[in-house]
Amino acid sequence: MLGAIANITMPNKKENPGCGCANIPISFLIVLLGLGYWGFTNLDRLNIGKLLPESISKFLPINQQQPAPNFTPAPQPPVAAANDAPPQVIPTKTPTTKPQTSPSPVTPAPSASPKTETPKTKPQALPLPVTPSPSASPQTPWEQKQIRGIYLSRYQVTNNASEQTIRERVRYYRQQGINTIIHGVWGNGCTMYHSEVMQQTFGFKSCPNQFQEQWLDWLIDEAHKQGMQVHAYFEKGIKIDKNSPIFDLAIAKKWVVPGVDRTYPGIEHYVLDVEIPEVAALFRKISVEFVKKYPKIGAVQWDDYLGYHAELPGKVDRTTHLTNFVRQMRADIKKVNPSVSFDLCHHNPYWGKRYFAADWANWGVDRAFIQIYNDANFKQELEYAVNYQGVAISDQQLNRLPELIANPKIQSILVFPSDGKPEQTAAAVKKLISSTK
Repeated sequence: MLGAIANITMPNKKENPGCGCANIPISFLIVLLGLGYWGFTNLDRLNIGKLLPESISKFLPINQQQPAPNFTPAPQPPVAAANDAPPQVIPTKTPTTKPQTSPSPVTPAPSASPKTETPKTKPQALPLPVTPSPSASPQTPWEQKQIRGIYLSRYQVTNNASEQTIRERVRYYRQQGINTIIHGVWGNGCTMYHSEVMQQTFGFKSCPNQFQEQWLDWLIDEAHKQGMQVHAYFEKGIKIDKNSPIFDLAIAKKWVVPGVDRTYPGIEHYVLDVEIPEVAALFRKISVEFVKKYPKIGAVQWDDYLGYHAELPGKVDRTTHLTNFVRQMRADIKKVNPSVSFDLCHHNPYWGKRYFAADWANWGVDRAFIQIYNDANFKQELEYAVNYQGVAISDQQLNRLPELIANPKIQSILVFPSDGKPEQTAAAVKKLISSTK
């Protein structure tokens, strides 16, 4: 069957040779050629490259190739580095610009710009300085004195003197031309303030006098408001009399040196022996306690009651022991209150050492004032005074005040009201200084 089929011969099909182009009219070919030529010469306008695949369009003239995409990013804030803070929170200094013109303010407005030095302008006049200071432009020779002081006994605050009384007293002295009140805080073996050292040592906290506990705080506060200073006066120093609240104990413990001190007629004193450790420790503790309790005090001042009169029996030389005691007491004070001044108002250095065992020129005091209470020796004492910080005179010597005021070598003048009437003494001083202007 298969062999029979294989032997069957199919009829031959006649095929048309060539592409058949001969059958296309010549006119049509001419039209196609014309269109082709026109299209090739106008490829720029037709931009047919964008309609062709990239593989074909790349063979076109370069101005007909598809342009590369534009990847220029839109504007945006610069990106901070990984370790940088965002730009909007980086603190920068406020640019320096010309300040706006405005009236001089009383208080500068706060701003976030860096702190700058306040421009120097004419200061407003203050009614009263907070802390005492010498007058910037002294108008009189009296005002040129660094300290124009008056002594007030510790008894000035007894009988429970009120706050009003104390403050008015301070203002009164300022009106009289006084700039320093030297006020008693210790005397006859006891304090005129409440003392823990007194309580622990003797079982009572102060002198038996009646006074208000805050009296010294009021005094210091008002003085500073008035541009004045307060100095603490250790009246009677290391001497006591029979009226002292510690007299019996001191005699029983043999705290006093042998004999009676009769330096001043009509007054008998017993002198505490600072060579005894308990006595020395008492004064040192009292001194430290005081300058800690009243840190704004301007100075502590001792006088000629810090000494041993040469006529005491035994003729014992206590100069070295007294010097060591004072040096240590001053060092203790300075350790707890370096700003306080340790002052002394004593006889001239020769008399102090010769007759009172007080070699105070070697005590290291901050300021020394020469007592000229003996008017007969005024000229001689004045020769010493010009080498130290000032002089102290009594109310009986106010006639010497004009001479002292006129002497530029006298730095300070202290007045002691020996009659116990400081208000009258201050008024007399005011009258004299007014007449010397």
